[in-house]
Amino acid sequence: MVDYSKWKNIEISDDEDETHPNIDTPSLFRWRHQARVERMEGRKQELDAIEKKKSEQTKKINEIKEKVKEAEKSSAENLETLNKNLQELEKEMEALKKEEDDFKKKDKLTPWNVDTISKPGFAKTVINKKPARPKDENLTEEERETRMKKFIEENKKDLKNFGMLRKYDDSRMFLKSHPHLVCEDTANYLVIWCINLEMEEKHELMQHVAHQTICMQYILELAKQLDYDPRSCIDAFFSKIQVAEVEYKQSFEDELNQFKNRIKKRAAEKIEEAIKEAEEEERQKRLGPGGLDPVDVFESLPDELKKCFETQDIKLLQETIAKMDEDQAKYHIKRCVDSGLWVPDAGKKNENADDSKEEEKQEEA
Repeated sequence: MVDYSKWKNIEISDDEDETHPNIDTPSLFRWRHQARVERMEGRKQELDAIEKKKSEQTKKINEIKEKVKEAEKSSAENLETLNKNLQELEKEMEALKKEEDDFKKKDKLTPWNVDTISKPGFAKTVINKKPARPKDENLTEEERETRMKKFIEENKKDLKNFGMLRKYDDSRMFLKSHPHLVCEDTANYLVIWCINLEMEEKHELMQHVAHQTICMQYILELAKQLDYDPRSCIDAFFSKIQVAEVEYKQSFEDELNQFKNRIKKRAAEKIEEAIKEAEEEERQKRLGPGGLDPVDVFESLPDELKKCFETQDIKLLQETIAKMDEDQAKYHIKRCVDSGLWVPDAGKKNENADDSKEEEKQEEA
């Protein structure tokens, strides 16, 4: 008698069930088939990993057995340790065999499908002409930057509106009414906006805009995979993300979380760069006539010279310099002059300035 039980659990073909009229059916079937093939490949990789572990374990066991034999012949002291290691390895091997048996039992319960029931004897593929994707590979970096600036100036309001949308259906309808926004420039603008929001500590708003950014990037990636114009993939993406399997949605969420982490890291880097730039700008302003930073020079001075400048005691400074080694004194004084900490002719300049003011007053009188 023929056992028909194995035919009770067969996974139907990707194109045999009905779908909602608003769903892009051909794309849905392709995605289902791709997901099933990926699951099958994943199971194969798991089985290969188990086989590899078994092979490595067998090799280790054989090596230990050889060592045990040699130890028995020579009555080595480590014989007991080797036997103990051998027992542990054999236990691990038994566990691997059980894991392999459980995997094969589970694999037998997996529904059959069109890929596992049979292999095609021949196949014929008819490829329809697809809408061409816009090509901009020949643009230089300067041309891309110019194009993006112009694009943002012309569409900034619509770009912000899309970034603030919260529902998939609203995003779909908005992009269908503004198809020119489905492009790399929009994705780049949204990324920059996310970084700026994080730098402004608007964390919740950044996370929301980040979600819209990943949606746009997924549409562009889907268009690249299918070699379609991105504008023709709007319905395909939103249909897929709304009816997707758990694995696809999890993949989307993982990509979103990784993107938000990258945004936080880049924002922190830009803040650090801005602080360093401000500090360098401030340092440049402080530089003396010889190009030295007075703060750095002051910190490098001996304590006795520091005290002179802190108290602004000229007499004490003269006495301190007189007590110092001549070369060392010249070195520090030159650095003080070059940094602007010490202006040798300051007294004369002040006297000349006072004389000039007095002369001006007399002339006015």
